[in-house]
Amino acid sequence: MYFEQFYLGCLAHASYLLASEGEAVVVDPQRDVEIYLKAAAERGLQIRHVFGTHLHADFVSGHRELAHRTGATIYIGAQAGATLPHVAVRYGFELRVRKMRIQVLETPGHTPESICLVVTDEEKSPQPSLVLTGDTLFIGDVGRPDLSPAHTPAELAGLLFDSLHKKVLQLRIACSSIPPTAPDLSAGAPCVPSAFPRSVPSASPTTRCRFPPGTNSSAS
Repeated sequence: MYFEQFYLGCLAHASYLLASEGEAVVVDPQRDVEIYLKAAAERGLQIRHVFGTHLHADFVSGHRELAHRTGATIYIGAQAGATLPHVAVRYGFELRVRKMRIQVLETPGHTPESICLVVTDEEKSPQPSLVLTGDTLFIGDVGRPDLSPAHTPAELAGLLFDSLHKKVLQLRIACSSIPPTAPDLSAGAPCVPSAFPRSVPSASPTTRCRFPPGTNSSAS
């Protein structure tokens, strides 16, 4: 499996190019899609798939242009209610790209439609090797829950608690968690160590009753 990170310092935003046997996937593309087209051309890759882990409030995504220029399919969390041509993905959705496998976890909290992508490089192991966590999980922090006009911050915080403790932190396997956004502009290119469930102070055990019941039952 080929894996490359593209980091845009002015927005503290990271995007990713993954590929297996010439077929490529781009995750959370920035507006300037030329960097992915150039990288793919240099490596003889065809971009066939584009994932958005969540709707971005701080920059314009390049997923539509990238899909237009490559013919790639766009994948977005089903709770987004997106109207552009795309595949609405839910928990359990799996995309096979040659010898690479990408599984979707619905992880509402930062935004209602947030997803994480569990990636398996089947050339090396049948077990997942990394998780692209969107804005659900950072280095030592988690995504902010106050950006939805349809949910209160407390409601999203409760959903985020469930997403972390019932899904992401249950992935106690030898894999790395890699978010697309640094928690602040000084954080540098983000990459959480292999033992990531133990490296997130903000996700330390607490009680779920501090938050109201979640309103997104389909994301369980």
